[in-house]
Amino acid sequence: MIEDPEAFIRANTVLTPTPHAPGIRLHVADEITPIWKLTEERRGELGLAPPFWAFAWAGGQAIARYLLDHPHEARGKAVLDFASGSGLCAIAAMLAGADRVLASDIDPLCRAAIALNAGANGVAVSSAIADLLELPPPAVDLILAGDICYEQPVAERALAWLQAAHSAGARVLIGDPGRTYFPKQGLTRLADYQVPTTRELEDFAIKRTGVWTFSD
Repeated sequence: MIEDPEAFIRANTVLTPTPHAPGIRLHVADEITPIWKLTEERRGELGLAPPFWAFAWAGGQAIARYLLDHPHEARGKAVLDFASGSGLCAIAAMLAGADRVLASDIDPLCRAAIALNAGANGVAVSSAIADLLELPPPAVDLILAGDICYEQPVAERALAWLQAAHSAGARVLIGDPGRTYFPKQGLTRLADYQVPTTRELEDFAIKRTGVWTFSD
């Protein structure tokens, strides 16, 4: 167990501008392997998922850039950042003028990461540590989902849940850099970006990444 998550994050990350949205700064790890191993050691667990909160993933960067370039998408709205990780998309939504944003994730460390990152950017973001896929989609205006298609079971569950949210009237924005389990049908591309990343995270230093919404 990590007794002081905020201190752990501060000690093992660097506050740095996000490559594709440099107006937003995040606490990110320089390398994935050391912080992954350290997280396992501190929590006393092996086989943990990568610390998604410690990196600016391409899908999230694309959504952040899109919201900053198209602030009307979030302005005055109630927003959910699903599988938030670092809180990047949530922060972008607040900077774009959202009325309120809830950032959700299943990793307990995300609560501290989201709070630290939101504070570093001068915004307030609420957070929830919960598996929202076990619940009906919430009544919000806009749902953001960056990089959710990295594993087949997660992708299938998440996309079905997001489709249900869309059918109930929410606007859904999905950021994806061509993950294997991203669907090829039923979605409309809103924007296309060349997003800088790192070879430790991805196969390429630049990932072509789209922002999508469900087709009517």
